[in-house]
Amino acid sequence: MDDFPLDVPKAELHLHLEGSVEPETLYELDPSTSIEEYRALYHYTDFDAFLRAFGAVGKRLRTPQDYALITRRLLERLETQNVRYAEIMVAAGVVLWKGQEFAPIFDAIRAAAVESGVQVRWILDAVRQFGVEPAMQVAALAAERVDRGVVAVGIGGSEERGPASWFKDVFAFARREGLHLHAHAGESMGPESIWDALALGAERIGHGIAAVRDAALMRHLRERDIPLEICITSNLVTGVVKRIEDHPVRRLFEAGVPIVLNSDDPAMFRCSLAGEYRLAAERFGFTEAELRRIAENGFRYAFGW
Repeated sequence: MDDFPLDVPKAELHLHLEGSVEPETLYELDPSTSIEEYRALYHYTDFDAFLRAFGAVGKRLRTPQDYALITRRLLERLETQNVRYAEIMVAAGVVLWKGQEFAPIFDAIRAAAVESGVQVRWILDAVRQFGVEPAMQVAALAAERVDRGVVAVGIGGSEERGPASWFKDVFAFARREGLHLHAHAGESMGPESIWDALALGAERIGHGIAAVRDAALMRHLRERDIPLEICITSNLVTGVVKRIEDHPVRRLFEAGVPIVLNSDDPAMFRCSLAGEYRLAAERFGFTEAELRRIAENGFRYAFGW
């Protein structure tokens, strides 16, 4: 098991580009702020504090070249972990919120990805609490780039301040345009948040750990073959799970719910995909055979593999 987490071929399906930026890279982009201040950004007391930090990192990405650099750095790290395929979420909603032009940023990250040995597809993520109109703008940007590697539209951010029901028309538009549908849900809120996302047609659920509290929901996910993108370290760092012993990853797996392991925001949570596999083995008793099944799920449930 020592070498297995690195050696097994893996796909990363829940991965935020902006959340992969190391403090040292921020300092490289703008040395006017000390490295200690950048590192201080990466400490959170709760989920809302993490969202504020994520926004703060995003604000410091100012040019297409900045985005290209962080893309190259992320893909270099994925290659060292034998990640063969990645669906990378780009916070297009944050780019628009900053008043930046999205086209040159996307062109820059796409060009940077071509240099990598990792096959990459893109999910454009809207920020739930920003509302419906900005989310529709994100969906339109995604629809324009279906032929350039964009495979899905997603909603992230605060479940509480941006209910999934707001985005019915956004998801309907995206589906008509040939895009897959993705939603963060059941991370900081309960099972009802997952049900609401499924009602919109979400094909994969980011996190979804609250499903363990609803037997009918777990049965629905199992029978409809809808996977949860599980991010163990993320849930602990943001405080949505208080103790590692309380994390439901093992219970969800044993209930037959399809799961995939992911790193989410690897720099902001000081984790890696290989590390998540190791954690699953060491703390939750997953065997090599079980982890191989989970690794295969990463390819099985990919939108663009």
